[in-house]
Amino acid sequence: MSDFIERFGRQRVLILGDVMLDEYVWGDVRRISPEAPVPVVEVRRRTSRPGGAANVAANVAGLGGSVCLIGLTGADPEGGRLRLELEALGIPGDVLIADPSRPTTTKTRIMAHQQQVARLDAEVREPASAELESAVLGCFEEQLGRSGICILSDYQKGTITGRIAQGAIERARAAGVPVVVDPKSRDFSLYRGSTVVTPNLAEAERAANRDLNGSRDPAAIARGLLRVLDGTALLITRGADGMSLFRRGLPPAHFPAEARHVFDVTGAGDTAVGVLALGLASGLPLEEATRAANAAAGLVVGKVGTATLTADELRAVFPAAAQRRPGVGSRLPGTTSCSASSA
Repeated sequence: MSDFIERFGRQRVLILGDVMLDEYVWGDVRRISPEAPVPVVEVRRRTSRPGGAANVAANVAGLGGSVCLIGLTGADPEGGRLRLELEALGIPGDVLIADPSRPTTTKTRIMAHQQQVARLDAEVREPASAELESAVLGCFEEQLGRSGICILSDYQKGTITGRIAQGAIERARAAGVPVVVDPKSRDFSLYRGSTVVTPNLAEAERAANRDLNGSRDPAAIARGLLRVLDGTALLITRGADGMSLFRRGLPPAHFPAEARHVFDVTGAGDTAVGVLALGLASGLPLEEATRAANAAAGLVVGKVGTATLTADELRAVFPAAAQRRPGVGSRLPGTTSCSASSA
């Protein structure tokens, strides 16, 4: 079942989205500040990694895939550091577009005793200008012909505007290239025409305008969203409850969580999206690619910080995961049954 992983190295993935720099300040806490009731972190070291869409790219590269990453950075030192981090992973940084009007989105996490004490965000969420939209879509179209699959990684930091989302999906469909979308917008009509959209449960609830304190029934949420998506598959990631796949005209499929030890969920969604896309590009049906993505997410949450995994790590767990068939058409835990034909 894991022989498809050997094909990862032959796949070129075109990733378009909100790139970030994830910084980590590591230290120890031994006292409380005399100035305020806050811990004093004695800094030991600083590290940084690609984040957001750039972390999706790092995951694809770590699994052997070839990557073209398109996104916006600032014309600042953080943007330069992000390019260096990417190039160290074998990901060209020259396709990133520098916008002097915004900073490079940077998340700085203060870590003490392997736990996050605080996070500092430097970002501007303003949508890309019309000029930048044209530049991004032009770059996307130029790179599309050499790519086997596309990922739109939307963190609502200004890159994935409505024009860019629909323009990229329309171009990819015309070229016969599948599109995986990791969404943040509440308006899922922006992603109509893609192959599969992968919200977490809270994102799906917001998009469906459902009460977050309600029953949290993925099947009920999916019925409305599938109407909006009009033929696009919906994969809802549910944390400790696994993943649920919904498609119009087919019964739902539920994949139990594969996590052994949950240490840090940072970047787990990026890992899942990267594996899902590589699986589809390698010829796996959507259910099998979902199972592989689920196994990958279960591995990466056992690591500290924004993490990636290797093909060998995925290969070690995927045969066992593949033996556990999804609950196709069965009642999902905590939900009512849902046939996508009623969506």
